[in-house]
Parts: sequence; C-alpha cells; structure tokens
Amino acid sequence: MSRETIVALSTPPGRGGIAIVRASGDDVAAIAEQLSGRVPVPRFAQFTALKSSAGELLDEGVMVYYESPHSYTGDDLVEFQIHGNPFIVEQLIAAITEHGARIARPGEFTERAFLAGKLDLNQAEAVADLIAGQSQRAVRSAQRTLKGEFGHAVAGMIDAIHEARAALEAQIDFADDVVAGDFAATEREARARLTAALNRLLQRASSGASLAEGANIAIVGAPNVGKSSLLNRFAASDRAIVAATPGTTRDLIDCDVLINDIPVRVVDTAGLRQSPDEIEVEGMRRARGAADVADLTLLVTENQSPEPRSSYIHELRAMTSFEDYDAAAELLVIHNKIDQCDEAARSETWDGVRHVWVSALTGAGIAELGNVISISLGIEPTGENEIMAHGRHLHALRKTLDTLERIGQSAAHGQLDLVAEHYRHASRHLEAISGRYATEDMLGDIFSRFCIGK
Repeated sequence: MSRETIVALSTPPGRGGIAIVRASGDDVAAIAEQLSGRVPVPRFAQFTALKSSAGELLDEGVMVYYESPHSYTGDDLVEFQIHGNPFIVEQLIAAITEHGARIARPGEFTERAFLAGKLDLNQAEAVADLIAGQSQRAVRSAQRTLKGEFGHAVAGMIDAIHEARAALEAQIDFADDVVAGDFAATEREARARLTAALNRLLQRASSGASLAEGANIAIVGAPNVGKSSLLNRFAASDRAIVAATPGTTRDLIDCDVLINDIPVRVVDTAGLRQSPDEIEVEGMRRARGAADVADLTLLVTENQSPEPRSSYIHELRAMTSFEDYDAAAELLVIHNKIDQCDEAARSETWDGVRHVWVSALTGAGIAELGNVISISLGIEPTGENEIMAHGRHLHALRKTLDTLERIGQSAAHGQLDLVAEHYRHASRHLEAISGRYATEDMLGDIFSRFCIGK
C-alpha cells in the first residue's frame, strides 16, 4: 500500500542539545539522499551534512534510516538528529516538505504503527500515557500496558467467549447429540470464570485510569480546623496562608501533588460557617461547588470524637451539599490537631465512613491518610497491579459484564439463540479495546490526543 511521506519534530519543542526530526513514508529514502547527498544505509548511523534544495547548509547531524517493515511505523522511516535550535528544526522540516512530504497529524506515526499491526489499540494509547505519566507508578502502569499485559488479558477473554459461543451453537445445531443438563452446567461454570476474570481486569484498569487521569480532592470544613495546614502538608510547601484569624481563605487554592505516587489536585476551600460577609459567602459557595465535583472530599474537624452524628457534623453537613452523609463513599472525615490533645494517629470506619486522626502541623498520621486516600480512589497503597486504561476501556469492560449478566437471564429461560447473540455482542465490546472492531471516528479521537511527532 502506498504511503505518503509525513514529517514532524519528535522531541519537545524549544532549545536543547539535540532535536530529532522524523519522516515516514514511501519517499523518505529519496528525500534523505537529496538532503545529505548520500544513499541512506538501513540501521546505520551516518554523520552527514544536510543541505536545502538550493545547496545551503542547514546543519550537520546524524541520519538513521529504517527500511520497511523494520521500523516503528512499518513504513520506510528516517530520523535526523540535529542541533536543538528551533530555527534549524524549522528549516529542515521546510526542506523535507519541499521534497513532497507533509506535516504529520498528532499521533499519526503511532496510528500508522497500529494500522501496520505493530501495536494493538490499547498499546498505542499506552505510548501517549507513557510520555504523559505524572509519576513513577503511572509510568510503570503504562509500560505494563505497552508490553501487552492488557491486550493479552483481553485477547484471552475474547477467545473464551468464542469457545463458549462455538459450544453453544453446537448445542443448537446438534441438540440430540448433547446432554442439555451437562451443557448448561458447563456453560454456567465457564461464564462464572469469565465474569470473575473480567471483574479483576476491571479493577486493574480502573486503578490505571485513576493514575492516568489523576484525581481531584477537596478539603472542606469550618474555619481554623487546619484545612490550609493540611494542603501545605500535602504540597510540602507554604502554598496557603495559615493564620489564627477565621476566614483567612476566601477563594479556592489548589496545587498538584503526588499522594502515594498518585497524581492529585488538592483544593483548599473557604471555611464553612454562618457569615454576613458577602465575599466569604461567595467563597463558601465555591467550596461547596469544589466538593460537588471532587472525586474525594476531606471533611476536616478538630472534634476528636469518632461519632459522626455529633452536633458539629450535623451542623456542618447542613452547610454543605452532603445530604446523605452516612452513605457518602466519596467522603473522608479528618480529625486534625491530635498534637493538641494527645490523640493517637489512626484510621477507623464508623457508620460506613472512614475517619482518620492526623496532625497537619507535625505530620503525624499523614502517611496513614495517604493510604486511606489511595484505597478510596480505588488504588492499593502497596503493590502494583494496575494497567493503564481510559474511560473507553472501562466502558467496554462494564458493557461486557452487563452482557454476561443478560446471558444468564436468557439461559435461565432456555433462549439459546438469544444467548448466542449476547456472546457475539460481548466479544464485540472487548474487540473495541484492542482495535479489532473500531470506527474511523474512534481512531481519530484517540490519536488526536497524541503529541505531533509521535
């Protein structure tokens, strides 16, 4: 298949010791020869002068040629390693386009790798995740997906679904030769194993999605309970002003931090209380808004009692948007200032809500708080098993689980034709993860999120 030649800068823009300009397509060997005056040798680093079509020296650098299909994209590909000056980069790219290449779209190099079968779709997405990873844990998670852990797990489930469907169609076509009771029991057992494996994979993928996308945490509470001190403890710097005067924080103050290697945006908010001050009232309105959209809310109090039905909690709940406090899984209660009352740092669950005792001033209990936050976000604080994933992967896995549940309902009523159709839909949901079943619009949306040159 003919491939037009594309070109882009593959290293970050700006000034640096080196820049890499990458070109891929049918004409790259000829273009490389025209620029360097030398026939490119596959997989051999050639130091050469690079000149424009007018014979003007652009730069001296290293040229590496990868012959199809032994390249990242599967096409002929050449990399020019030149000095990292934006003017030199711009001139070289212009010279390459003069010879017939065009500027690559975002993610087009990796899109070509996917279309050439070098990567499946979730591996291709992991390339962008690996580049964008905000923590060591996120990078390792992306590496697991890039190595194929996610794809292999999904492929195994697709094979299991195909086997179940084949056995089912044999039951339909040769009903007289198969013992119905034995088949039904075997099908239920196989479906139970598949459901359990899907749930485990969904947990790993959900954890990976949290690492990829990060989380938002809002700190709320009455004035002077230590909200700003807690933000500063997370940030390891004096990010927010801490003062004895109530109402010091009037607006939202946020910072990006790592909690147990999880990228988190923490938002400090105005103290919640009754106040005639219209600026403070606006600050409290914004505090409630921050809590509403947060993945997790830390409700800070000085009250050391673990009883959530205390008058203080009821009063504070009335000032926030937590109408069903006891069932609010996204809420943690932080009992601060244990340094002032000789309380022990610990965490306990009361009425379904986790309570953690800390001192934002001394740091006591902060490590345990980090562990509780990790668990609340669906990520185990110790051990790493997550695989990098995104919303579309989680949606596909959940749709597959829903379909398997419908299979059980149809099987119970003896509707085997409907069961077979459900199995077909289940495999389609999983095939969308790896790209076996993907629309052009979906591919365009995925690869448009990549940087140009990757």
